[in-house]
Formats: sequence, structure tokens, C-alpha cells
Amino acid sequence: MKSFISSVIDDVLNKHKSFNNLIFVLPSQRSCVFLKKEITEKSQSATFLPKIESIENYIQELADINLIDATQLLFEFYSIYQQNIPKENRETFDTFSQWATIALHDFNEIDSYLVNSTRFFSNLRDVKKLDEWFQDKKPSQLAINYLQFFEYLSILYEALYEKLKSNKFGYQGLIYKEATNNLEFYINNNRNNHIIFVGFNALNKAEENIFQELLNNNLATVYWDANQSFFNNSNEAGVFLRKYKKEWAYYQKNPFLWDSDAVPIHQNINLIGAPKNTTQIKYAGELLAKIENFSKTALVLADENLLTLTLNSLPNNVKNINITMGYPLKDIPLASLFDALFKLHLNQYKFNKETENLFYYKDVLSVLNNSFLNKLNGEILQKLIDEIKSKNNIFLSVELLKKYITPNEAGQLSTIFSLFYFSTSINKVIKQCIDLIKELKNYAEGVEKEYLYRFFTIFQQLETLNLTYKHITDLKSLTLFYTQILRTEKLSFQGEPLQGLQLMGMLETRALDFETVIITSVNEGILPGGKNDFSFIPFDVKKYFGLPTFQEKDAVFSYHFQRLLQRAKDIYLIYNTESDGYGAGEKSRFLTQLEINNPTIAKTTISPKVQHLNFPILQIEKTPEIMQKLQAVFTKGISPSALATYIYDPIRFYEQRILGIYEEDEVEETIAANTMGSVIHKVLEELYKPFIEKYLSKENIIEMQKNTETLLVKYFEKLYEKGNIETGKNKLIFEVCRNHIKRFLNQELQVLNQNKKLKITALEMKLSAEIRIEGIDFPIKLKGFADRIDELDGVIRIIDYKTGKVEAKDLKITDFSVLDEDYKYTKALQVMLYSFMFSEENKECLSQPFEAGIISFKNLNSGFLKMNFSEKRGGNDSFISQENINQYLIELKRIIFEILNLEIPFKQNQDLPF
Repeated sequence: MKSFISSVIDDVLNKHKSFNNLIFVLPSQRSCVFLKKEITEKSQSATFLPKIESIENYIQELADINLIDATQLLFEFYSIYQQNIPKENRETFDTFSQWATIALHDFNEIDSYLVNSTRFFSNLRDVKKLDEWFQDKKPSQLAINYLQFFEYLSILYEALYEKLKSNKFGYQGLIYKEATNNLEFYINNNRNNHIIFVGFNALNKAEENIFQELLNNNLATVYWDANQSFFNNSNEAGVFLRKYKKEWAYYQKNPFLWDSDAVPIHQNINLIGAPKNTTQIKYAGELLAKIENFSKTALVLADENLLTLTLNSLPNNVKNINITMGYPLKDIPLASLFDALFKLHLNQYKFNKETENLFYYKDVLSVLNNSFLNKLNGEILQKLIDEIKSKNNIFLSVELLKKYITPNEAGQLSTIFSLFYFSTSINKVIKQCIDLIKELKNYAEGVEKEYLYRFFTIFQQLETLNLTYKHITDLKSLTLFYTQILRTEKLSFQGEPLQGLQLMGMLETRALDFETVIITSVNEGILPGGKNDFSFIPFDVKKYFGLPTFQEKDAVFSYHFQRLLQRAKDIYLIYNTESDGYGAGEKSRFLTQLEINNPTIAKTTISPKVQHLNFPILQIEKTPEIMQKLQAVFTKGISPSALATYIYDPIRFYEQRILGIYEEDEVEETIAANTMGSVIHKVLEELYKPFIEKYLSKENIIEMQKNTETLLVKYFEKLYEKGNIETGKNKLIFEVCRNHIKRFLNQELQVLNQNKKLKITALEMKLSAEIRIEGIDFPIKLKGFADRIDELDGVIRIIDYKTGKVEAKDLKITDFSVLDEDYKYTKALQVMLYSFMFSEENKECLSQPFEAGIISFKNLNSGFLKMNFSEKRGGNDSFISQENINQYLIELKRIIFEILNLEIPFKQNQDLPF
């Protein structure tokens, strides 16, 4: 079917001999481009194009006022605010800016709809007084301040209007208002021109006045894009068109172009429900993959936030694409650099570290890890990052950072270190950001240069505005403005607007037609947008003064939606089926209306295919090089923890013992479990060390209790270097450690109160032994450290401390063949290995009672948990005998032989317990 623009040009050519003296005005720049193309194709001979412009540019010419930049407008508004509000009532720039954008939005609507500002603000104040004033008591100071705010709004509006008008700059509403004031002059000076308005729908009051005056003076023609369905009273899409046709005097005598010419065509309409945004966009990509020619295809994003996801989901057959939306600056990688930089310094103030010039380690790492900075000196930065993680400093100074690397390396990082010194002058801070961008420019490639240039212009604008207005006085205000600009500003795409797929937002579709239309996010709250409280003006006041409410805005979207579909052949409307708590799962009422009017519509609910991927089990064959490394490991000495790692996961054992790969160091802001365990071990070792080869007395234990806290502080400072244990989680962990040791010593005291004799034999005793395994031609060295060996009433005890939870069942074992079947038995493996090594060094121990076990600090109520070899339920057989050790050795040798067997590969454990 012929497009709307094509029909317009045909009609214009029928009524006008040439395009001379014609001015075409359209809703958007995009529609202007398509109109130019249509005129070019329909021109019989070479000719000059008529003047074609968007409504915004046309109104600016009519008003003779230029549109002011949103950021500059805010700065100008604050200057007006300072001049007109008493000093004692003024707010800071950052507080002001949070409500000023709402006020400016309201000012814009008041002027666009030609509202009498004096009457309006008088009514608004009266309404607010009715809301806030209570007759039975005196209003609070908060209520008085609230009412005073609306008194000030009127003053600020008048002052801002006059200031902008005198400077020939204005926000859009002001420009519209001045355009209507200049209308008589414009008409008298443009009698020879004819203005053709194409594809409009919802006009503000100023536009209505302009259109009507030009029509009444026979200086204009208006082409409305509508069919007969829009004039049914039940169709909200035609609210505005019905009003104009009925109320405008011009249409009482002249035809309405057009209201019935469009003939419905056979359409293929598909309603597709898809869970979540990703599925919607991926499905849209699948639809595009089936299309061969994109010249008449549009992918419309009702939710423009999905642009990034969409660009990453386009199929390979989309060679050319025209994008009407800009790429959000907040999504550009460079944005994170300045975010991190400002956060670095803001948190310095937050933690009160500015006098010491210390920075929070996470903020430092965030800056140093930035991909753009790593283009300067990536290798040195990564070395510095590794040092930061290993040294465990929570707060860092530049001087300390320089000590982590060589003087030569520190010199190479001078540009980066300079970022840690921000001037108190905000203009100098902005200059630093500009200088950094200039430095990064030398290392940027491709599109990165576009990113840098866009941010360069942002900081230049901030620098110019602040030199002029001097409103940004601190880093917090600068950060606030930077964040606001990122949310609103976009990076424009460049391309050929008439080729390939058209990727656009809903408003950009005005006056355009496509054969294939794919619209995503057709949900309530998005299409239509729903209620929006971005205003200080109550609903009833808006209604009274003829300002647009959510009802009018819904009608606007309804028109755009229906108009876009009316000439399309293939239509795909995709909505999100999943509710996220904000109504996103409710499909748009526009779809329900379509279903009622078109019962034959195809309805589908899709879901992504869940592919069951069978990842191959990781398996490492043992090469001669690996066997050589294994021999070195077992000759040097294998510990119980290494054998436990093999039982947990052979691949983990391979990574750690063969490849030497361990988990990367991280800064311990909160005390880690292993640090906590090490501290408790060290404190107990020092408490008991004076009593080695001695029998303990009650007085000894009491003395230990007195020294506990001092030793805890000592070892936390040593093992948790530079960490804070005075506040937060670390304070709690410190108290937990103190409680563990206190309870343990109380248990020791209870033992002594029972008149039992407790002798400390050794602490942190180094144990080792060699064994021979049949089939292996080198001796296997076993090694380890026993936390404590003592003698209780003549019974030798090997004790291993565990800060984690261990239960008696973990040490009950009757069949040693299960040792490598379940990770929980690794505790028994460890304790028995200590028993074997101790018995090898002390042969006589087996001739007397001999026990081994664990003291679990998370299960202290169970006391000393012993190895239990009893086969009876509830039975207790805790003494270690030569027979037990021999049975254990058979299984230990089997496990070691498996590790050293060339034929048995390291195979990934797929059922890891943790």
C-alpha cells in the first residue's frame, strides 16, 4: 500500500504546480528525511527541494528564540533562584537541582498550553493551602515551608521567563508561547509562502493556535494521518483528531485531510508473549533473520532502555541499520572511569580520611582496574593490584602504593597517581578530567575515540558553565551533575537513514509507514506509559487549566500505535509475560483491543529452549612430566590436607600440587574463616607453650584466661595485617574467638576440677614418616603438624583443633575402605595419619592407651571427639591399636598408589560437597 507521505506528495503536486514557496513541517527529523526522498523520486526533472523542517525548528524560527541546553537552563534557573529567594531560605545547588527539573517541566507545560500564569499560580497556591492548612490547629513549620515553596514558584517562573526571553534563549514551552505572540507579524511577512503540516496528531494549545491562524489565512494545509476508525467515539486514538474536526472553524467549511481515504488491507498480525526482556529481543532477532529485504522493515523498541541488548542480538543478515535512538552515555565503558574516580574521593570524605589522604581499597582497585587506565600502564597496574590484595590494607595512601612497586614503575604511573590528588577548586578538578581524556586519546582505538570525544565535550560544557555561573562548589555537586548528564545525554549514531533496517523508538515512527513492523515491550506501563508523577501540579488543577494528564498521554500512544499498524502487512507485537512487581507482566490494553476487533489474530507464547548441555567430565591424563612432578611432591612430603584435596576433587589437587595454581589473594575487609582459625591456633599455642612437659594446674588455666585478650589482639594484628577489629563484623568475629577460647579453657578447668592429671607433651609438633608402596620405586614421605599432644590420666591424646563444626559421627569408622568415598571422612584420614606418624616416631606409645581426635570449637559441648572403631551402635572403641593403623595404612597406600598410577587420570568430581 502507498505510504502516507507518498500520498501527501501526490496530493500536493496535484494542487501546486511546483514546490516553490512551499514549506513542509513534520513531527520529527526522521520524517523530514523520508519526505525528501519521496519528493526526489516523484520529481519529473531536476529541481530545488522545498524547505523541509521539523516542528521544533519551525517554531524556533517563528519565535526568533533559540532552544537552551537543559544543563545550561538549570544553571540559569539557579542564578534566578539566588537573586529572588531570601538567603536564609536558599538551598544548595545539588539540593535545588533535585526539584528544579520538575519545576522546569511544569513551566514548560504551562507555556506550551498558553496558560495564564498569574491565574494558574494563584489557583495552585489556594489548592495547596486547602491541602495543608488545618483549622483546628496551627500549621507546622513543614507545612508553612511547603506553602512558601509554591509562593516562590510563581516568582521564579516570572523572573526566569523574562531573563531567558531577553537573552533570546528559551525552553520549548517559552518558545511556543513567544511563537504565538509573533504569529501576526509572521503572517503579514509570509503571504507568498504556503506551509504544509504533515502527520500531526496531539497538538499543544500553542500549536493549535498557530495551525488555526495559518489555516484561516489560507497560508497552510494540514494533512492528518487517519482513517475512519479514528473517528469512532470509542477509539481513544482519535481523541485529538475528533476535537479538531469538530471545533476548528476552518473545518466547518473545508474538508478534513484525511479521514476516510485509507482502505484496510489484509494483515498478518501476531501477538507473541515472551518471558523477560532478553527473550523478547532474542525472538525479535530470530524474526529478522527470516527477512531478506529490510528496506521497509522497522524494529520499534517501546522500551528504549533495551537498545544495548538489541544491538547485541541482531542477526548476521542485518548488514545496514539506521538507529534513531542515541546510545546512553551511562552504558559506555568510559562512564565507569569517572564514576570510580569521583567515588574514590567522595568516600574519602565519607570515611573522614581526607586529612591523612587515605583511600578505601575497593575504590582504589575500582580505579586501577579500569580498562581505559590499563591502556596506559596495564602491566604495572596489575602488579600493583596484586600487591594491594596481598598486603591486606583497608585504607591506602599514594605513598604506600608507590612502595609496592619500584621507583621507575611509580614514575611511569605519575598520570594515574595524580588522579588521587583532587584540588579543592572544582574548576581544576574538571580540568584534570579533561587532561585525562586528552592523555587517553593517544591510546584509544576505533569507537573509543568517539567515547572520549563525547565525554570531552561534557566536561568542557561543565567547565564553561561553572566559569560563567560558579554554582558547582564541591565534588558532590559535580558528581550529581555528571550523573544527571549521563542519564539524559546520548551518543548519536551515524549512518545512511534510508538504507537497511530501521531501529527506532515509538515517537520516531510518526508519519512513517513500513510493511513489516516488529514492536517489543507492548506492556502496560510502557505502551502506554501510564501515570507519571513527574510534576508539582495536581491532577484536578491540570484538568481545569487544560494541561495534559496521563489520560491524554495514553491517547497519544494509542494513536501512534494504531497509525503505525494501519498500512503494515506483517505485524509482530511482542510483550513480556513475566510480572516483576511493577505490572510489567500485564500485556498492553492495546493488544486486548486488537484481539477484540480482529478475532483471527495469531496468538503465541514462546519460551527459550533450555538446552541440556552435557559438559564432558574434565580428565587429565598423566604424562611423564606430570609423573615427574608427582614424584617430587611425594618425595618432598605430602600432607593430610593435600590428600583431602585429592579426595574432594582430583582436578583441584592437580591444579594446586602440579600446576601450582591457588585461589587469588583478596583483601580481607572482614576476617576470613582461615584467618580466624589461625589466630585461635596461635593464641592456644602461646598460652600452653610455657607448660610443655608439665602437668597443668587450675592456677595455670586461670592465668591463661587473663592473657587471652592480649594475645588475641597481638595475633589479629599480626595475621590480619592493618585490619580493623574495633567495629562492625570484625568486632563480632573477635568476640566469637574470645568466647571460643574462654569456653575451651573453662572445659580444661572442669577436667582439672575432677582431679584428673593433664600433661602437655607437645604443641604444633612436626611429624613425618616414610612408607614404601609396592609398585612405586621411591619412598613416600608423609608430613604434618599435630596441634597438640597431651596425656590425660595416662592416656596419650593427639588433638587437632577445628574452628569449623565436626561431629562424633565424622570420626566413627569401622571400614577404612570408605576413606576416599566421602569427603567427610577426610577428618578421620587426617587424625589417623597423625597417629601413624606419631607412632612411627614413638614406638612405645602403642603399648599404652593411645587416642586421637578433634576439638571442634563450634561443637565444644561434645568435648574431645575421639576416633571410634566400634561396630556397635552407640558403642565406644577409641583406643588406637597397631591393628587399626595397619588397616588404615592399607587404604592410605591404595589412595597414594591411585594418585601415582600412570594409567589412572585425574578425573573431575562432579558431586562436590561444597
